[in-house]
Amino acid sequence: MKLFYYPGACSLVPHIALEEIGAPFDTRKVDFALGEQLSAEYLSVNPAGRVPALRTDRGVITEIPAILGFLARTFPESGLMSVTDHFEFARMQGFHMYIATTLHVLFRHISRPEFIIDGDEERRALVAKVPEMADHYFAPIEQRMADGRRWVHGDRYSASDIYLYVFASYLNLGDRGDPGKVPNIWAHRQRVRSRPAVDRALAREGGGMLSMAIFD
Repeated sequence: MKLFYYPGACSLVPHIALEEIGAPFDTRKVDFALGEQLSAEYLSVNPAGRVPALRTDRGVITEIPAILGFLARTFPESGLMSVTDHFEFARMQGFHMYIATTLHVLFRHISRPEFIIDGDEERRALVAKVPEMADHYFAPIEQRMADGRRWVHGDRYSASDIYLYVFASYLNLGDRGDPGKVPNIWAHRQRVRSRPAVDRALAREGGGMLSMAIFD
């Protein structure tokens, strides 16, 4: 397997998952600062020009929920997701899709407002709305974690914990949501950060446009 990634981007989610699994894999940095995501070489991997992309012996898989589902079913012993209980698998995928379709889309309002709306004033208004909406989208997750559970789905660590860790870490950037409003998520984030697989993934990625310090 080969993971195409950019340091500090959402591709860190499957990167940590691969480290948790322990199966052999290679990485290929797609340098967004140099525009490599729009190169003919990379567009042949992912025509959308985004990361992550995971090359397997059967072809390329894109989008985080799909990659996590593939890894969980390919390496069931990893415990990344429940693969024998179809209801639990669907519940986990539902959590992943929630992050993908709310927080992930919302944060692109900051990184790529020109993709969404025209006009400088309108873009500033769009960006200014992000913290309020981030607080709104994190609130149901914070409520879920308020019962004292250690991990997103209870007592068992899973891919959902990796996903939440990465997106909660973006609150460190200071322009999207208030960490003070999500103490349970913040405590969870520190538990995930203490795992050796996270250390390995961060060390392997090094630096980039987003300072890796936001994940500490």
